[in-house]
Amino acid sequence: MTELSFAGKTVLVTGGAGFVGSNLVGRVARAGGKVIVLDDLCSGTLDNLDNDIEYEFIEGSVTDSALVTDLIKRADFVAHLAARNIVVSTKNPRDDYEVNIGGTLNVLMAAREHPVERIVYTSSASVYGNPRIIPILEDERPHTFSPYAVSKLAGENYCYAFYETYHLPVASVRYSNVYGPKQSPTNPYCGVIAKFMDSISRGEHPSVHGDGQQTRDFTYVDDAVEATLTALLSPKSEGGVYNIGTGTETKVLELVHIIARLLGREVIPEHIDRRDIDNIRRRVVSIERIRTQLRWQPTVTLEEGLRRTVDWFLQTHR
Repeated sequence: MTELSFAGKTVLVTGGAGFVGSNLVGRVARAGGKVIVLDDLCSGTLDNLDNDIEYEFIEGSVTDSALVTDLIKRADFVAHLAARNIVVSTKNPRDDYEVNIGGTLNVLMAAREHPVERIVYTSSASVYGNPRIIPILEDERPHTFSPYAVSKLAGENYCYAFYETYHLPVASVRYSNVYGPKQSPTNPYCGVIAKFMDSISRGEHPSVHGDGQQTRDFTYVDDAVEATLTALLSPKSEGGVYNIGTGTETKVLELVHIIARLLGREVIPEHIDRRDIDNIRRRVVSIERIRTQLRWQPTVTLEEGLRRTVDWFLQTHR
Protein backbone atom coordinates (compact mmCIF):
# COMPACT_ATOMS: atom_id res chain seq x y z
CA MET A 1 0.00 0.00 0.00
CA THR A 2 0.98 3.62 -0.52
CA GLU A 3 2.42 5.46 2.47
CA LEU A 4 -0.53 7.63 3.41
CA SER A 5 -0.33 9.73 6.56
CA PHE A 6 -3.09 11.51 8.46
CA ALA A 7 -0.91 12.27 11.48
CA GLY A 8 -2.27 15.23 13.40
CA LYS A 9 -5.41 15.38 11.24
CA THR A 10 -9.06 14.72 12.03
CA VAL A 11 -11.10 12.87 9.42
CA LEU A 12 -14.89 12.80 9.50
CA VAL A 13 -16.19 9.61 7.88
CA THR A 14 -19.91 9.67 7.20
CA GLY A 15 -21.31 6.17 6.82
CA GLY A 16 -18.27 4.93 8.69
CA ALA A 17 -19.98 1.87 10.18
CA GLY A 18 -20.82 0.49 6.74
CA PHE A 19 -18.86 -2.05 4.74
CA VAL A 20 -16.50 0.29 2.86
CA GLY A 21 -16.70 3.01 5.49
CA SER A 22 -15.50 0.80 8.33
CA ASN A 23 -12.56 -0.45 6.26
CA LEU A 24 -11.71 3.17 5.51
CA VAL A 25 -11.98 4.14 9.19
CA GLY A 26 -9.45 1.44 10.12
CA ARG A 27 -7.03 2.57 7.40
CA VAL A 28 -7.19 6.24 8.49
CA ALA A 29 -6.71 5.34 12.16
CA ARG A 30 -3.68 3.19 11.33
CA ALA A 31 -2.29 6.06 9.26
CA GLY A 32 -2.24 8.24 12.37
CA GLY A 33 -5.50 10.11 11.92
CA LYS A 34 -8.13 10.93 14.50
CA VAL A 35 -11.43 9.58 13.20
CA ILE A 36 -14.98 10.75 13.79
CA VAL A 37 -17.58 8.28 12.56
CA LEU A 38 -21.10 9.46 11.75
CA ASP A 39 -23.60 6.71 10.95
CA ASP A 40 -27.33 6.17 11.49
CA LEU A 41 -26.84 2.35 11.45
CA CYS A 42 -29.47 1.89 8.76
CA SER A 43 -27.32 -0.67 6.98
CA GLY A 44 -24.06 -0.36 8.91
CA THR A 45 -23.22 -1.90 12.26
CA LEU A 46 -20.85 -1.16 15.12
CA ASP A 47 -19.52 -4.71 14.75
CA ASN A 48 -17.81 -3.56 11.54
CA LEU A 49 -15.54 -1.17 13.43
CA ASP A 50 -12.27 -2.73 14.57
CA ASN A 51 -11.60 -3.14 18.26
CA ASP A 52 -7.90 -2.29 17.98
CA ILE A 53 -8.34 1.29 16.74
CA GLU A 54 -9.46 4.53 18.32
CA TYR A 55 -12.39 6.45 16.93
CA GLU A 56 -15.28 8.61 18.07
CA PHE A 57 -18.68 7.28 17.10
CA ILE A 58 -21.72 9.52 16.66
CA GLU A 59 -25.04 7.85 15.93
CA GLY A 60 -26.91 10.23 13.69
CA SER A 61 -27.78 11.09 10.12
CA VAL A 62 -26.36 13.38 7.48
CA THR A 63 -29.92 14.68 7.14
CA ASP A 64 -29.34 16.47 10.49
CA SER A 65 -27.73 19.66 9.20
CA ALA A 66 -26.90 21.02 12.67
CA LEU A 67 -25.12 17.81 13.64
CA VAL A 68 -23.22 17.70 10.36
CA THR A 69 -22.10 21.31 10.84
CA ASP A 70 -20.91 20.64 14.39
CA LEU A 71 -18.82 17.67 13.24
CA ILE A 72 -17.33 19.40 10.21
CA LYS A 73 -16.19 22.26 12.46
CA ARG A 74 -13.85 19.71 14.07
CA ALA A 75 -12.61 18.05 10.88
CA ASP A 76 -9.65 18.61 8.57
CA PHE A 77 -10.90 16.12 5.96
CA VAL A 78 -14.30 14.63 5.12
CA ALA A 79 -14.87 11.23 3.51
CA HIS A 80 -18.56 11.26 2.65
CA LEU A 81 -19.79 7.68 2.26
CA ALA A 82 -23.20 7.92 3.98
CA ALA A 83 -25.99 6.86 1.62
CA ARG A 84 -28.97 4.64 1.18
CA ASN A 85 -27.86 1.75 -1.01
CA ILE A 86 -29.51 0.65 -4.23
CA VAL A 87 -31.92 -1.81 -2.59
CA VAL A 88 -33.12 0.61 0.10
CA SER A 89 -33.29 3.44 -2.43
CA THR A 90 -35.53 1.45 -4.74
CA LYS A 91 -37.89 0.57 -1.91
CA ASN A 92 -38.09 4.13 -0.61
CA PRO A 93 -37.10 6.82 -3.16
CA ARG A 94 -38.02 9.66 -0.82
CA ASP A 95 -35.62 8.43 1.85
CA ASP A 96 -33.02 8.04 -0.90
CA TYR A 97 -33.58 11.66 -1.89
CA GLU A 98 -33.34 12.99 1.65
CA VAL A 99 -30.18 11.06 2.56
CA ASN A 100 -28.25 10.77 -0.69
CA ILE A 101 -29.02 14.23 -2.05
CA GLY A 102 -30.11 16.24 0.99
CA GLY A 103 -27.41 14.74 3.19
CA THR A 104 -24.74 15.52 0.62
CA LEU A 105 -25.95 19.11 0.35
CA ASN A 106 -25.73 19.40 4.15
CA VAL A 107 -22.09 18.24 4.06
CA LEU A 108 -21.21 20.72 1.31
CA MET A 109 -23.01 23.62 2.96
CA ALA A 110 -21.28 22.96 6.27
CA ALA A 111 -17.86 22.70 4.60
CA ARG A 112 -18.48 25.95 2.78
CA GLU A 113 -19.19 27.67 6.10
CA HIS A 114 -16.39 25.88 7.98
CA PRO A 115 -13.61 25.14 5.47
CA VAL A 116 -11.82 21.79 5.44
CA GLU A 117 -8.72 20.72 3.54
CA ARG A 118 -10.62 18.36 1.25
CA ILE A 119 -13.83 16.37 0.81
CA VAL A 120 -14.25 13.15 -1.15
CA TYR A 121 -17.75 12.12 -2.15
CA THR A 122 -18.29 8.45 -2.95
CA SER A 123 -20.50 7.82 -5.95
CA SER A 124 -21.14 4.70 -7.99
CA ALA A 125 -20.63 3.20 -11.44
CA SER A 126 -24.41 2.72 -11.37
CA VAL A 127 -24.67 6.22 -12.85
CA TYR A 128 -23.51 4.83 -16.23
CA GLY A 129 -26.38 2.42 -16.81
CA ASN A 130 -25.73 0.39 -19.97
CA PRO A 131 -22.72 2.14 -21.49
CA ARG A 132 -22.06 2.66 -25.18
CA ILE A 133 -18.31 2.03 -24.94
CA ILE A 134 -16.31 -0.47 -22.87
CA PRO A 135 -14.26 0.23 -20.75
CA ILE A 136 -16.32 3.13 -19.40
CA LEU A 137 -14.69 6.54 -19.30
CA GLU A 138 -15.72 9.15 -16.75
CA ASP A 139 -17.01 11.31 -19.61
CA GLU A 140 -19.52 8.65 -20.67
CA ARG A 141 -23.03 10.08 -20.73
CA PRO A 142 -24.88 8.92 -17.59
CA HIS A 143 -27.97 6.73 -17.89
CA THR A 144 -29.66 6.64 -14.51
CA PHE A 145 -31.86 3.54 -14.35
CA SER A 146 -32.66 3.65 -10.61
CA PRO A 147 -33.44 6.21 -7.90
CA TYR A 148 -30.06 5.33 -6.39
CA ALA A 149 -28.22 6.22 -9.60
CA VAL A 150 -30.19 9.48 -9.86
CA SER A 151 -29.28 10.52 -6.33
CA LYS A 152 -25.62 9.54 -6.65
CA LEU A 153 -25.28 11.57 -9.83
CA ALA A 154 -27.07 14.50 -8.20
CA GLY A 155 -24.56 14.36 -5.35
CA GLU A 156 -21.71 14.49 -7.87
CA ASN A 157 -23.29 17.47 -9.60
CA TYR A 158 -23.68 19.32 -6.32
CA CYS A 159 -20.01 18.63 -5.52
CA TYR A 160 -18.88 20.04 -8.84
CA ALA A 161 -21.19 23.05 -8.53
CA PHE A 162 -19.74 23.85 -5.10
CA TYR A 163 -16.22 23.44 -6.47
CA GLU A 164 -16.91 25.84 -9.36
CA THR A 165 -19.06 28.34 -7.50
CA TYR A 166 -17.51 28.40 -4.04
CA HIS A 167 -14.07 26.84 -4.74
CA LEU A 168 -14.81 24.03 -2.32
CA PRO A 169 -11.96 21.45 -2.39
CA VAL A 170 -14.07 18.43 -3.30
CA ALA A 171 -13.63 15.37 -5.51
CA SER A 172 -15.94 12.48 -6.44
CA VAL A 173 -15.08 8.80 -6.86
CA ARG A 174 -17.25 6.21 -8.58
CA TYR A 175 -16.99 2.76 -6.99
CA SER A 176 -17.41 -0.34 -9.12
CA ASN A 177 -18.74 -3.44 -7.31
CA VAL A 178 -16.60 -3.29 -4.17
CA TYR A 179 -16.24 -6.53 -2.20
CA GLY A 180 -14.17 -7.93 0.64
CA PRO A 181 -14.06 -8.52 4.41
CA LYS A 182 -16.91 -7.01 6.45
CA GLN A 183 -19.39 -7.46 3.61
CA SER A 184 -21.42 -9.89 5.65
CA PRO A 185 -24.01 -12.21 4.07
CA THR A 186 -26.14 -11.70 7.19
CA ASN A 187 -26.69 -8.12 6.04
CA PRO A 188 -29.73 -8.08 3.70
CA TYR A 189 -28.04 -5.37 1.63
CA CYS A 190 -24.78 -7.22 1.00
CA GLY A 191 -23.31 -7.66 -2.46
CA VAL A 192 -23.44 -10.68 -4.72
CA ILE A 193 -20.05 -12.07 -3.66
CA ALA A 194 -21.13 -12.38 -0.03
CA LYS A 195 -24.36 -14.04 -1.13
CA PHE A 196 -22.51 -16.53 -3.33
CA MET A 197 -20.09 -17.41 -0.52
CA ASP A 198 -22.93 -18.00 1.89
CA SER A 199 -25.02 -20.21 -0.40
CA ILE A 200 -22.08 -22.22 -1.74
CA SER A 201 -20.68 -22.85 1.75
CA ARG A 202 -24.11 -24.21 2.77
CA GLY A 203 -24.11 -26.64 -0.15
CA GLU A 204 -26.93 -24.77 -1.86
CA HIS A 205 -27.27 -23.81 -5.50
CA PRO A 206 -26.20 -20.15 -5.84
CA SER A 207 -28.87 -18.04 -7.52
CA VAL A 208 -27.67 -16.35 -10.69
CA HIS A 209 -29.86 -13.74 -12.36
CA GLY A 210 -30.39 -14.39 -16.06
CA ASP A 211 -27.81 -16.35 -18.04
CA GLY A 212 -24.85 -15.32 -15.86
CA GLN A 213 -22.99 -13.87 -18.83
CA GLN A 214 -23.42 -10.32 -17.53
CA THR A 215 -20.14 -8.74 -16.44
CA ARG A 216 -18.93 -6.48 -13.67
CA ASP A 217 -15.67 -4.87 -12.59
CA PHE A 218 -15.15 -6.29 -9.08
CA THR A 219 -12.94 -4.12 -6.86
CA TYR A 220 -11.31 -5.34 -3.65
CA VAL A 221 -12.15 -3.11 -0.71
CA ASP A 222 -8.54 -2.32 0.25
CA ASP A 223 -7.96 -0.95 -3.24
CA ALA A 224 -11.16 1.11 -3.09
CA VAL A 225 -10.15 2.53 0.30
CA GLU A 226 -6.63 3.34 -0.88
CA ALA A 227 -7.96 5.15 -3.95
CA THR A 228 -10.44 7.13 -1.86
CA LEU A 229 -7.77 8.25 0.60
CA THR A 230 -5.38 9.11 -2.22
CA ALA A 231 -8.05 11.42 -3.62
CA LEU A 232 -8.64 12.82 -0.12
CA LEU A 233 -4.98 13.77 0.33
CA SER A 234 -4.18 14.95 -3.19
CA PRO A 235 -4.89 18.57 -4.17
CA LYS A 236 -4.80 17.36 -7.80
CA SER A 237 -8.14 15.60 -7.24
CA GLU A 238 -10.12 18.79 -6.59
CA GLY A 239 -13.03 19.21 -8.98
CA GLY A 240 -12.42 15.77 -10.44
CA VAL A 241 -14.51 12.63 -10.92
CA TYR A 242 -12.64 9.33 -10.84
CA ASN A 243 -13.57 5.73 -11.58
CA ILE A 244 -12.39 3.26 -8.96
CA GLY A 245 -12.19 -0.24 -10.35
CA THR A 246 -9.72 -2.65 -11.89
CA GLY A 247 -10.28 -2.32 -15.62
CA THR A 248 -10.96 -6.07 -15.72
CA GLU A 249 -14.30 -7.49 -16.84
CA THR A 250 -15.57 -10.66 -15.13
CA LYS A 251 -18.64 -12.73 -15.94
CA VAL A 252 -20.92 -13.54 -13.01
CA LEU A 253 -20.79 -17.28 -13.80
CA GLU A 254 -17.00 -17.14 -13.77
CA LEU A 255 -17.19 -15.48 -10.37
CA VAL A 256 -19.39 -18.29 -9.02
CA HIS A 257 -16.92 -20.97 -10.07
CA ILE A 258 -13.90 -19.15 -8.61
CA ILE A 259 -15.64 -18.83 -5.24
CA ALA A 260 -16.73 -22.47 -5.35
CA ARG A 261 -13.16 -23.58 -6.06
CA LEU A 262 -11.79 -21.49 -3.18
CA LEU A 263 -14.39 -23.05 -0.88
CA GLY A 264 -13.56 -26.54 -2.14
CA ARG A 265 -17.03 -27.11 -3.58
CA GLU A 266 -18.58 -28.06 -6.88
CA VAL A 267 -21.71 -26.13 -7.77
CA ILE A 268 -24.52 -26.02 -10.28
CA PRO A 269 -25.93 -22.49 -10.26
CA GLU A 270 -29.68 -21.94 -10.27
CA HIS A 271 -30.67 -19.46 -12.95
CA ILE A 272 -33.47 -17.11 -11.92
CA ASP A 273 -35.15 -14.08 -13.49
CA ARG A 274 -33.12 -11.00 -14.29
CA ARG A 275 -32.85 -8.40 -11.55
CA ASP A 276 -35.37 -5.59 -11.40
CA ILE A 277 -32.60 -3.17 -10.39
CA ASP A 278 -29.07 -2.64 -11.72
CA ASN A 279 -29.97 -4.80 -14.70
CA ILE A 280 -26.80 -3.95 -16.61
CA ARG A 281 -25.34 -6.29 -19.23
CA ARG A 282 -21.70 -5.20 -19.19
CA ARG A 283 -19.71 -3.04 -16.82
CA VAL A 284 -15.98 -2.45 -16.64
CA VAL A 285 -14.49 0.96 -15.97
CA SER A 286 -11.43 2.73 -17.27
CA ILE A 287 -9.04 3.73 -14.49
CA GLU A 288 -6.65 5.73 -16.67
CA ARG A 289 -7.70 9.09 -15.23
CA ILE A 290 -6.97 8.21 -11.61
CA ARG A 291 -3.84 6.30 -12.62
CA THR A 292 -2.34 9.20 -14.54
CA GLN A 293 -3.55 12.12 -12.40
CA LEU A 294 -3.31 10.67 -8.88
CA ARG A 295 -0.84 7.80 -9.47
CA TRP A 296 -3.17 5.17 -8.08
CA GLN A 297 -3.81 1.72 -9.46
CA PRO A 298 -5.24 -1.46 -7.90
CA THR A 299 -2.86 -4.02 -6.44
CA VAL A 300 -5.19 -6.92 -5.55
CA THR A 301 -6.24 -9.34 -8.29
CA LEU A 302 -9.72 -10.86 -8.28
CA GLU A 303 -8.33 -14.27 -7.37
CA GLU A 304 -6.34 -12.88 -4.44
CA GLY A 305 -9.17 -10.63 -3.28
CA LEU A 306 -11.64 -13.51 -3.31
CA ARG A 307 -9.17 -15.73 -1.44
CA ARG A 308 -8.82 -13.09 1.30
CA THR A 309 -12.59 -12.63 1.42
CA VAL A 310 -13.23 -16.38 1.65
CA ASP A 311 -10.65 -16.67 4.45
CA TRP A 312 -12.41 -13.90 6.38
CA PHE A 313 -15.79 -15.49 5.74
CA LEU A 314 -14.69 -18.90 7.02
CA GLN A 315 -13.18 -17.34 10.15
CA THR A 316 -16.27 -15.30 11.01
CA HIS A 317 -19.22 -17.36 9.78
CA ARG A 318 -18.52 -20.91 10.89
